[in-house]
Amino acid sequence: MIILGVDPGIATVGFGVISTSGSKQSLVRCGVIRTEAGTRLALRLRQIHDDVSELLDLYRPDAIAVEELFFNTNLKTGISVAHGRGVLILAGEEQGIPMFEYTPLQVKQTVAGYGRAQKKQVMEMVRRLLSMNEVPRPDDAADALAIAICHARVTNSLLNIDGGNICSTI
Repeated sequence: MIILGVDPGIATVGFGVISTSGSKQSLVRCGVIRTEAGTRLALRLRQIHDDVSELLDLYRPDAIAVEELFFNTNLKTGISVAHGRGVLILAGEEQGIPMFEYTPLQVKQTVAGYGRAQKKQVMEMVRRLLSMNEVPRPDDAADALAIAICHARVTNSLLNIDGGNICSTI
């Protein structure tokens, strides 16, 4: 299975493509989509949409995993990120690719084993799980890989096999 993990944003969108087979994940590609500050919002959104659509065409993922929005204190930034997230969701929907959403807590719990793990711990686990020599950079790309790994692990969980029914009837 090929999974595209996305860390949504407006200035920087992290992406991570992984391949998964059973409980093993491997890196295909990671990086960021950057938009120019000061550019009209509509043009930035178009660029994000077009670049994500190109990634979808190139890698043909079986699923897209995206981080749910987390509002801290800056509502204006949160709204901009929501716009960017919307065009990501649209790009996936246009190509009929299933979309799965995870909270930052779920990603940390699944990847690092602790929902309050520090960013550095999560990034190190991404490096280890994908057998990389170095922690992926920039941080947005590492976050996107963590989201993709989270989806791979949730999908591979015994709780998801056979619709969650892991007990057999004799």
